[in-house]
Amino acid sequence: RDWDHSTKSPSFSARDHGPKPSEVYGFVGSITTVIATAVYLAWAYTPEPVLRSLGITYYPSKYWALAVPSFVIVAVALSMAIYMGLNFVATPPPTSFSTIIDENSRERMTFSPAMEEEMPIEPISDISIDQINDLMFGGR
Repeated sequence: RDWDHSTKSPSFSARDHGPKPSEVYGFVGSITTVIATAVYLAWAYTPEPVLRSLGITYYPSKYWALAVPSFVIVAVALSMAIYMGLNFVATPPPTSFSTIIDENSRERMTFSPAMEEEMPIEPISDISIDQINDLMFGGR
């Protein structure tokens, strides 16, 4: 049968052909960012007499043109340092047994040739410490 454009499938809706909300939000966000950056740079680099001659008399002090970006850079650097420090504090020491095996460890399943059709790829598992020692140190 030929496709009839007047009949619509039950799953068809007007939303199927429009942009997704995430695409719209991304577009609006990128345009807003470009406009905000342009306004910021114009305010930061335009001398005050030029702003006054354009009729712009109410604006923040030029001090904030340097203070806010400096604050943001320092805040990001400190938050990264604090995040790494918290990760170091939360990590068990190398001598802890929990670095070898814990409640989330997965033992290797025995793989039989009969299961090859069902499972061509072995499931993810942890390598035991004995196997790692054999691979790294051999028969020393």
